[in-house]
Amino acid sequence: MPIQPIFDSILQFNDTGAARCVQAELEHGADPMTVLNQGLIAAMDEVGRRYAQGVFFVPEMLMAAQAMKSGMSVLRPYLENTGAAQGSGIVIGTVKGDQHDIGKNLVAMMLECSGFEVLDLGTDVEPEKFVKAARKRGAKLIALSALITTTLASMAATVSRIKSERNPPKTLVGGAPVTREFADRIGADGYSPDAVGAIDVVRHLLGNPSGL
Repeated sequence: MPIQPIFDSILQFNDTGAARCVQAELEHGADPMTVLNQGLIAAMDEVGRRYAQGVFFVPEMLMAAQAMKSGMSVLRPYLENTGAAQGSGIVIGTVKGDQHDIGKNLVAMMLECSGFEVLDLGTDVEPEKFVKAARKRGAKLIALSALITTTLASMAATVSRIKSERNPPKTLVGGAPVTREFADRIGADGYSPDAVGAIDVVRHLLGNPSGL
């Protein structure tokens, strides 16, 4: 069962309410992992369900993700104190030559609110920068976005560079011009056409349904 006050505040896009409800649960002795799983992640799953049903669209998803982020900002120190915050590290960015970031930002926010540790490199990211960031952070997955057809070659080159590492992180690709066939062709480990699907793909690739 979800923790209803947290769940409701996120589904109502209430940033302040989400933070306040998380704090209240913690002050009443709730386990931080319970707050994460039955509060924030449960709400995230409901956001995904409503998006899939056509009830929520991208603006609603962004607002809900922002509310979740507010709640996570309160919860994170408690997770660190329990040692539970050492989640699966993810590096994300838009590939070299592409300045678009709305879809990438949404995926990053939703991953973070699902309990993953996310390093967002921004846009126009060189392949080597992805590799170095993942190596430094010990990231288990690199998520790549491309929003224009002319940067698909850059995405392919980035995946190739990542795969050349001795123990390469998993790769997830997405964006308007990206198809499953293209993802398979360039050797990406995962593909999603949207932000909601990306969360499930990441969980599958990392073999970790909670992100922690």
